[in-house]
Amino acid sequence: MIRQLLIKNIERHASKWMILAIDLLIVAFSFLVSYFMRFSIAYNFTDSNFLVQLAFVVSLSGFVFLITGSYKGIIRQTGLKDAYKLVNAMAMLWIICYCFVKVIRMFFNLEILNMPISVVNLFCIWSLGMLIISRVLFKYLYNYTKQVLGHSSKVESIQVLIYGGGEAGMRTLNTLVNNSEKLITVAGFITNNKQEIGRTINGIPFYDSVEVTKSFIDKMSIKEVIISDSNIETAQLNQVYNNYISLGLQVKLVPHFKDWTEGKLKVSQIKQIEIEDLLDRAPIAIENKNVTKEFKNKTVLVTGAAGSIGKELVIQLLKLDIKKLILLDQAESALYDLQQNLIQDKASNFEIIVTDIRNEKSIENIFERYKPNIVFHAAAYKHVPLMEEFPAESVKTNILGTCILADNAVKYNVEKFIFISTDKAVNPTNVMGATKRVAEIYLQSLDVESTTKFVTTRFGNVLGSNGSVIPLFKKQIDKGGPITVTDKEITRYFMTIPEASQLVIEAATMGNGGEIFLFDMGQPVKIFDLAKRMISLSGLNYPKDIDIEIVGLRPGEKLYEELLTTSENSLPTYHKKIKINKFSPQKLYLDNQLVIKNFLNSKFENSNEYILRKLKEIVPEYAPKNPIYKLSKLLNTNNELNLNSPLYKVANS
Repeated sequence: MIRQLLIKNIERHASKWMILAIDLLIVAFSFLVSYFMRFSIAYNFTDSNFLVQLAFVVSLSGFVFLITGSYKGIIRQTGLKDAYKLVNAMAMLWIICYCFVKVIRMFFNLEILNMPISVVNLFCIWSLGMLIISRVLFKYLYNYTKQVLGHSSKVESIQVLIYGGGEAGMRTLNTLVNNSEKLITVAGFITNNKQEIGRTINGIPFYDSVEVTKSFIDKMSIKEVIISDSNIETAQLNQVYNNYISLGLQVKLVPHFKDWTEGKLKVSQIKQIEIEDLLDRAPIAIENKNVTKEFKNKTVLVTGAAGSIGKELVIQLLKLDIKKLILLDQAESALYDLQQNLIQDKASNFEIIVTDIRNEKSIENIFERYKPNIVFHAAAYKHVPLMEEFPAESVKTNILGTCILADNAVKYNVEKFIFISTDKAVNPTNVMGATKRVAEIYLQSLDVESTTKFVTTRFGNVLGSNGSVIPLFKKQIDKGGPITVTDKEITRYFMTIPEASQLVIEAATMGNGGEIFLFDMGQPVKIFDLAKRMISLSGLNYPKDIDIEIVGLRPGEKLYEELLTTSENSLPTYHKKIKINKFSPQKLYLDNQLVIKNFLNSKFENSNEYILRKLKEIVPEYAPKNPIYKLSKLLNTNNELNLNSPLYKVANS
């Protein structure tokens, strides 16, 4: 308690005015030393001339310090910039004193202020040196007091290594040294730069990365490695992580500058590496300068606004100069949370609407009232196993809801309608993917005959979205396992939520209608490897601490996802992460529009088999992988409709 009180008093009272007072005392002492060096001890230091000159020099120094602000630096964080300020202050003081003495000698002959030029020179040199030395001493005194008195003897010192030198390494070092929450000792820097190896900064050595072995770690009692460069390449980050996690160390990462608190890095912000950091998703940059122009003064409607992609779209769109943003969702609680977050962020040009996209009357009222210029349609049912069990609900939301929105977009002259589709719509093996593909076809058919531009974006899983494997795996790890993986060979594409949302907005800007834009998803990730890596990130071992259980593919699930069908070809766009598929024949879409409408007007919810048959009719490449359909003999061994099936005949009658 006494220790903490002492530390707080040091921080509280070591104000800039105290520093100014100490600086003036140093200046006075330097002036005394200068006279002593010039005239030795024989000089009468009680002489009135000396005392007046001392008072004059101290007063003038205080004036110069106030002008230059040399006393305002935080002593415990003294650096080169503070030394530069002191140099400027003393240079100004020397010029003023020198000119003053010359003027006194030439015009006034005031012996009382006639200081020897040699004393002025010595005084400024001594003052500068002692001021800089005092800053360094105060800094180390503060750090020593904090470490010795600020922590109980029972607190174990944490020995860490900083990966990377340069400015990033020094920034991390200063943050750790000035930390008052726990005792952290930096044992060294790890570098691959041959010119840095063997050197030291503030007494802290640089080590070659090959020197950091298990015996080195044990000898130095290292607990953590902190990666100082937040812009490190993903491949290198993976390599560094794998190297040091295998040595039993925790690996942490300094966050990006934009995530610092008021431009300052805090120890609490240096977090353990997350799985999202290790996946090969390079940051993107919006390259289309017309994005701002596209959305300027427009009213934009976002459906599914409370979902993972919807929320991020809202955040990105509010950064643009839009007129109004309409947020639509049926998830009342999630929409309320989003509303409160936006209010806290001082957003004002938005409006919340709780409704179901399947409610035709409600949707028409919204279009009639707000007359949106642009629509982002992100609302959907997306969980594959649930939609296999409830195919009628998938049809009503993913197809009927989309058709209702699209028809109103045409009726009320919406400029652009952007549909958020999925890679599961490609060669679908499940109801969810098939319904999204039907929605794609319907929108392309409308684009042929309307002024509204219908644009489809197609991408895979997003990291951290509701229902994705990463939050599920985290919960399973927290409960002690096991982690459940459907198949050891199953792979999925991943991208971050901000990346997906930015690319959707980019595609919306470049779209001219009828296109399906495909996003570069990088390399597919093996889910089994993902699970193992998440276990190690939690500080646990597979299979000793957490096991992985293979449970088999779920109904409708496939091992590998695709972004293109075999009949589609992609073309590049000006953005390297966005491609566009070639159009299919327009007549096919116009014919299918009538089939889709007839399907939606039928009593499809009464028969799952009827739904399956219609989906297969509209999407011939749809190959269901649900064992239930095989058991019902609705499908033959080749996943084709069995025309002799009694169920098929009943559904078709």
